[in-house]
Amino acid sequence: MLADKDRIFTNLYGLHDWGLEGARARGAWDGTKAILEKGRDWIINEVKASGLRGRGGAGFPTGLKWSFMPKKSDGRPHYLVVNADESEPGTCKDREIMRHDPHLLVEGCLIAGFAMDAHTCFIYIRGEETALLESLEGKKGQPRLKPPFPANVGLYGCPTTVNNVESIAVVPDIVRRGAAWFAGIGRPNNTGTKLFCISGHVEKPCTVEDAMGVPLRELLDTHCGGVRGGWNNLLAVIPGGSSMPLIPARDCEHLLMDFDGTREFKSALGTAAVIVMDKSTDIIRAMARISYFYKHESCGQCTPCREGMGWMWRVLSRMAEGRAHKREIDMLMEVTTQIEGHTICAFGEGAAWPVQGLIRHFRHEIERRIDDYSANPHPEPVRVAAE
Repeated sequence: MLADKDRIFTNLYGLHDWGLEGARARGAWDGTKAILEKGRDWIINEVKASGLRGRGGAGFPTGLKWSFMPKKSDGRPHYLVVNADESEPGTCKDREIMRHDPHLLVEGCLIAGFAMDAHTCFIYIRGEETALLESLEGKKGQPRLKPPFPANVGLYGCPTTVNNVESIAVVPDIVRRGAAWFAGIGRPNNTGTKLFCISGHVEKPCTVEDAMGVPLRELLDTHCGGVRGGWNNLLAVIPGGSSMPLIPARDCEHLLMDFDGTREFKSALGTAAVIVMDKSTDIIRAMARISYFYKHESCGQCTPCREGMGWMWRVLSRMAEGRAHKREIDMLMEVTTQIEGHTICAFGEGAAWPVQGLIRHFRHEIERRIDDYSANPHPEPVRVAAE
C-alpha cells in the first residue's frame, strides 16, 4: 500500500483549496525556476530514469517520447498537447486532477513544454491522439495515418507531443523529489504511483492513488470496502477501462495492477479504470452493451471498424438472448482479428479486445444460453440497446 508521504495527488477529493495558494502550501511550484535552470536534457533524462510510462492507456515510456522531439528548431514552432479526454466508459481520473489539483497539471505543462522547446501547450478535452490534432486544426476529428508521427509532423504540421493529463501532472514531483524516488515505487518497468478509478459492484466506488503493482484484491478491499456480496461473489473484472479484455474471478486473486501484471492474464492496464462485475451480471449482455458503445463512437473512416462494429454488436445482441448458432462464436472471434490491427488508430483494438475476452473466458456461457434458447425459444426478442 502506498505511504502517505509518497502521494502526489494530495487534493484528489477536493477537500482543500484548489487555487494557487493552496497548491503552493501542498508543495506545487516549489523550486520550479531552479528545475528549469538545470536544462532540457536533464529534465528529459530524469523522466527517463524515473521509468514513467504514459498514463493514458498505451503505457509508452514518457521520457523516451519526449526525446523524439527535434533538439533544434527548423523554424517551425513546437507544440505540447495534453489529452484530457475521458470518453472511455469507466475512466474518471483526469477530471479529478483538473477539478481539484489543476496546478500540478499547469506546472507539469510548463516543465514538459520547456523540456521539448514547446511554444504553446493545448489542454484538449476530447479526442483520439491524431484525431485530436485534426480537430484542433478545425477539421473533422478523424485519425491520421502514421507515419509521419506527431513528433515530426503534428499540430499544424509542426513537431508535437501528445501526453495524458496524469502523465504530465506527475512530472513536477518526479523532478523535484528525484527519479530514484519514483522508480522506487512499484516494480521494475512498472514504476511510480497510479490513479485507479474503481466502479461497478463494489461497496464504495472511488478514484484513488496507490502504488503500481498493488494486488487487485488489496486495492478493492482497502479502498472500496470489497466486492459487493464478498470476494466469492466476484464474476470478472475489466482492469483498464471498457476497451480491455476482462479477467475472470479465478485469475483475479493473483492479479497485480500494473502493465506486466495485467498482461500476464491477457489483458492490459489501460487507464486503470477497474470495472468490477459480480455474479448478478449478465456478462454477455454487458459485452453487447460495450460493443454498442464502440459502434456508436466509430468515426467510420476505416472499413473494418465501420462495418465490423455494427456486425459484432448485432451478433452479441443475439447471443445475449440465445438466438444464435454455436458456429457464430468462432466467426465472431475471426471478425475481431480482422478488425484488430487493421485500422488507422487503436479504436479497432479497443472494440475487439472486450469481445475476445468474453469468448476466451465465457464461451461456455454463450453456448449454454444458445442451448437454453433452442430448448425453449422466447416469443419476443429483447434488444440490448436501441439503434
